[in-house]
Amino acid sequence: MTIRVLLADDQALLRGTFRLLIDSCDDMEVVGEAADGAQAVELARAERPDVVLMDIRMPGTDGLAATAAMCEDPALAGTRVLILTMFETEEYVARALRVGASGFLGKYVTTDALLDGIRTVAAGEALLSPGATRALITRFLTTPASGPPLTPAERLADLTPREQEVTVLAALGKSNADIAAELVVSVLTVRTHIQRAMTKLGARDRAQLVVIAYQNGLVRAEPPTA
Repeated sequence: MTIRVLLADDQALLRGTFRLLIDSCDDMEVVGEAADGAQAVELARAERPDVVLMDIRMPGTDGLAATAAMCEDPALAGTRVLILTMFETEEYVARALRVGASGFLGKYVTTDALLDGIRTVAAGEALLSPGATRALITRFLTTPASGPPLTPAERLADLTPREQEVTVLAALGKSNADIAAELVVSVLTVRTHIQRAMTKLGARDRAQLVVIAYQNGLVRAEPPTA
Protein backbone atom coordinates (compact mmCIF):
# COMPACT_ATOMS: atom_id res chain seq x y z
CA MET A 1 0.00 0.00 0.00
CA THR A 2 1.28 3.46 -0.91
CA ILE A 3 1.76 5.89 1.98
CA ARG A 4 0.10 9.20 1.12
CA VAL A 5 2.03 12.18 2.53
CA LEU A 6 1.05 15.84 2.95
CA LEU A 7 3.87 18.39 3.29
CA ALA A 8 3.37 21.44 5.53
CA ASP A 9 6.27 23.93 5.55
CA ASP A 10 6.45 27.63 4.75
CA GLN A 11 9.69 27.18 2.77
CA ALA A 12 8.91 26.21 -0.83
CA LEU A 13 12.45 24.97 -1.42
CA LEU A 14 12.22 22.49 1.43
CA ARG A 15 8.81 21.30 0.29
CA GLY A 16 10.21 20.72 -3.17
CA THR A 17 13.17 18.80 -1.78
CA PHE A 18 10.95 16.62 0.39
CA ARG A 19 8.59 15.99 -2.53
CA LEU A 20 11.42 14.77 -4.76
CA LEU A 21 12.74 12.53 -1.99
CA ILE A 22 9.38 11.04 -1.04
CA ASP A 23 8.11 10.60 -4.60
CA SER A 24 11.31 8.71 -5.44
CA CYS A 25 10.16 5.91 -3.11
CA ASP A 26 7.96 3.17 -4.53
CA ASP A 27 5.87 2.98 -1.36
CA MET A 28 5.18 6.73 -0.89
CA GLU A 29 3.66 9.67 -2.72
CA VAL A 30 3.10 13.36 -1.90
CA VAL A 31 -0.58 14.27 -2.22
CA GLY A 32 -0.35 17.97 -1.37
CA GLU A 33 1.73 20.89 -0.10
CA ALA A 34 0.75 23.56 2.43
CA ALA A 35 2.58 26.79 3.27
CA ASP A 36 0.90 27.34 6.64
CA GLY A 37 -1.05 25.50 9.31
CA ALA A 38 -4.52 26.58 8.20
CA GLN A 39 -3.86 25.38 4.65
CA ALA A 40 -2.46 22.12 6.02
CA VAL A 41 -5.66 21.42 7.95
CA GLU A 42 -7.78 22.25 4.90
CA LEU A 43 -5.74 19.99 2.62
CA ALA A 44 -5.70 17.18 5.18
CA ARG A 45 -9.49 17.20 5.29
CA ALA A 46 -9.65 17.17 1.51
CA GLU A 47 -6.92 14.58 0.81
CA ARG A 48 -7.05 12.38 3.96
CA PRO A 49 -3.29 11.64 3.89
CA ASP A 50 -1.74 8.84 5.92
CA VAL A 51 1.03 11.11 7.23
CA VAL A 52 1.42 14.89 7.50
CA LEU A 53 5.04 16.04 7.57
CA MET A 54 4.58 19.18 9.68
CA ASP A 55 6.86 22.15 10.39
CA ILE A 56 6.22 24.02 13.66
CA ARG A 57 7.06 27.63 12.86
CA MET A 58 4.81 28.82 10.05
CA PRO A 59 2.98 32.12 9.52
CA GLY A 60 -0.56 32.43 10.82
CA THR A 61 -1.63 29.07 12.21
CA ASP A 62 1.52 27.29 13.38
CA GLY A 63 2.26 23.59 13.13
CA LEU A 64 1.26 22.75 16.69
CA ALA A 65 -2.16 24.40 16.35
CA ALA A 66 -2.65 22.63 13.02
CA THR A 67 -1.66 19.32 14.58
CA ALA A 68 -4.17 19.81 17.39
CA ALA A 69 -6.93 20.61 14.89
CA MET A 70 -6.16 17.47 12.88
CA CYS A 71 -5.94 15.17 15.88
CA GLU A 72 -9.24 16.48 17.26
CA ASP A 73 -11.07 15.88 13.97
CA PRO A 74 -12.77 12.44 13.92
CA ALA A 75 -12.67 12.51 10.11
CA LEU A 76 -8.87 12.48 10.30
CA ALA A 77 -8.55 9.60 12.74
CA GLY A 78 -6.42 7.73 10.21
CA THR A 79 -3.99 10.61 9.65
CA ARG A 80 -0.73 10.74 11.62
CA VAL A 81 1.39 13.84 12.14
CA LEU A 82 5.18 13.75 12.06
CA ILE A 83 6.75 16.99 13.28
CA LEU A 84 9.91 18.01 11.40
CA THR A 85 11.57 21.15 12.74
CA MET A 86 14.82 22.98 13.41
CA PHE A 87 13.63 23.76 16.95
CA GLU A 88 13.91 20.57 19.00
CA THR A 89 13.17 22.15 22.36
CA GLU A 90 11.63 20.19 25.21
CA GLU A 91 8.66 22.55 25.18
CA TYR A 92 7.93 21.82 21.53
CA VAL A 93 8.29 18.06 22.00
CA ALA A 94 5.94 18.18 24.99
CA ARG A 95 3.30 20.23 23.24
CA ALA A 96 3.54 18.22 20.03
CA LEU A 97 2.99 14.88 21.77
CA ARG A 98 0.26 16.24 24.01
CA VAL A 99 -1.81 17.54 21.11
CA GLY A 100 -1.48 14.20 19.33
CA ALA A 101 1.61 14.19 17.11
CA SER A 102 2.97 10.71 16.44
CA GLY A 103 6.60 11.70 16.02
CA PHE A 104 9.18 14.46 16.27
CA LEU A 105 12.32 14.80 14.12
CA GLY A 106 14.94 17.49 13.58
CA LYS A 107 15.52 18.83 10.08
CA TYR A 108 19.14 17.70 10.32
CA VAL A 109 17.89 14.08 10.14
CA THR A 110 19.38 11.84 7.47
CA THR A 111 17.43 10.92 4.36
CA ASP A 112 17.05 7.28 5.42
CA ALA A 113 15.94 8.26 8.92
CA LEU A 114 13.29 10.61 7.54
CA LEU A 115 11.84 8.01 5.19
CA ASP A 116 11.93 5.35 7.91
CA GLY A 117 10.23 7.83 10.24
CA ILE A 118 7.37 8.34 7.79
CA ARG A 119 6.95 4.58 7.46
CA THR A 120 7.06 4.12 11.25
CA VAL A 121 4.40 6.75 11.89
CA ALA A 122 2.21 5.48 9.04
CA ALA A 123 2.29 2.04 10.68
CA GLY A 124 0.77 3.53 13.83
CA GLU A 125 3.91 3.61 15.95
CA ALA A 126 5.38 6.69 17.58
CA LEU A 127 8.83 7.93 16.69
CA LEU A 128 10.24 7.71 20.22
CA SER A 129 13.92 6.82 20.45
CA PRO A 130 15.16 4.90 23.50
CA GLY A 131 17.69 7.62 24.32
CA ALA A 132 17.13 11.34 23.84
CA THR A 133 13.39 11.19 23.36
CA ARG A 134 12.95 9.12 26.50
CA ALA A 135 14.75 11.86 28.47
CA LEU A 136 12.49 14.50 26.94
CA ILE A 137 9.34 12.54 27.75
CA THR A 138 10.29 11.96 31.38
CA ARG A 139 11.25 15.60 31.81
CA PHE A 140 8.19 17.25 30.32
CA LEU A 141 5.85 14.89 32.12
CA THR A 142 7.22 16.03 35.49
CA THR A 143 5.44 19.32 34.75
CA PRO A 144 1.67 18.92 35.23
CA ALA A 145 -0.33 19.57 32.09
CA SER A 146 -3.52 21.58 32.20
CA GLY A 147 -6.76 19.66 31.83
CA PRO A 148 -7.68 16.06 32.72
CA PRO A 149 -5.63 12.99 31.71
CA LEU A 150 -6.24 11.63 28.22
CA THR A 151 -7.75 8.49 29.78
CA PRO A 152 -9.30 7.98 33.27
CA ALA A 153 -7.00 6.02 35.58
CA GLU A 154 -9.64 3.36 36.22
CA ARG A 155 -9.38 2.19 32.61
CA LEU A 156 -5.88 0.87 33.33
CA ALA A 157 -7.64 -2.03 35.05
CA ASP A 158 -8.83 -3.16 31.61
CA LEU A 159 -5.27 -4.06 30.67
CA THR A 160 -3.96 -7.58 31.22
CA PRO A 161 -0.76 -7.90 33.28
CA ARG A 162 1.24 -8.50 30.09
CA GLU A 163 -0.33 -5.48 28.37
CA GLN A 164 0.57 -3.32 31.38
CA GLU A 165 4.11 -4.67 31.34
CA VAL A 166 4.55 -3.91 27.64
CA THR A 167 3.01 -0.45 28.08
CA VAL A 168 5.47 0.35 30.87
CA LEU A 169 8.43 -0.73 28.75
CA ALA A 170 7.17 1.37 25.83
CA ALA A 171 6.82 4.35 28.16
CA LEU A 172 10.44 3.89 29.20
CA GLY A 173 11.42 4.55 25.60
CA LYS A 174 12.12 0.97 24.55
CA SER A 175 11.51 -0.10 20.97
CA ASN A 176 9.44 -3.15 20.04
CA ALA A 177 12.65 -5.07 19.39
CA ASP A 178 14.01 -4.11 22.83
CA ILE A 179 10.77 -5.19 24.52
CA ALA A 180 10.68 -8.46 22.60
CA ALA A 181 14.25 -9.28 23.66
CA GLU A 182 13.56 -8.43 27.31
CA LEU A 183 10.35 -10.47 27.50
CA VAL A 184 11.65 -13.27 25.22
CA VAL A 185 8.73 -12.99 22.81
CA SER A 186 8.41 -12.06 19.15
CA VAL A 187 8.22 -8.50 17.87
CA LEU A 188 4.79 -9.36 16.42
CA THR A 189 3.59 -10.36 19.90
CA VAL A 190 4.80 -7.04 21.29
CA ARG A 191 2.98 -5.15 18.54
CA THR A 192 -0.19 -7.07 19.33
CA HIS A 193 0.00 -6.18 23.02
CA ILE A 194 0.71 -2.52 22.20
CA GLN A 195 -2.25 -2.40 19.82
CA ARG A 196 -4.60 -3.98 22.35
CA ALA A 197 -3.46 -1.57 25.07
CA MET A 198 -4.00 1.38 22.72
CA THR A 199 -7.50 0.17 21.89
CA LYS A 200 -8.49 -0.38 25.52
CA LEU A 201 -7.14 3.01 26.64
CA GLY A 202 -8.42 4.95 23.65
CA ALA A 203 -4.92 5.99 22.52
CA ARG A 204 -4.71 7.02 18.87
CA ASP A 205 -1.07 5.92 18.65
CA ARG A 206 1.96 4.86 20.67
CA ALA A 207 2.80 8.44 21.67
CA GLN A 208 -0.55 8.89 23.36
CA LEU A 209 -0.19 5.49 25.03
CA VAL A 210 3.09 6.67 26.57
CA VAL A 211 1.54 9.92 27.78
CA ILE A 212 -1.41 8.03 29.31
CA ALA A 213 0.99 5.72 31.15
CA TYR A 214 2.77 8.70 32.75
CA GLN A 215 -0.35 10.75 33.43
CA ASN A 216 -2.01 7.90 35.33
CA GLY A 217 1.05 6.80 37.31
CA LEU A 218 1.69 3.51 35.52
CA VAL A 219 5.20 4.90 35.07
CA ARG A 220 6.81 7.55 37.25
CA ALA A 221 8.88 10.27 35.64
CA GLU A 222 12.29 10.66 37.23
CA PRO A 223 13.37 14.19 38.18
CA PRO A 224 15.69 15.58 35.49
CA THR A 225 19.39 15.38 36.32
CA ALA A 226 21.70 18.35 36.13
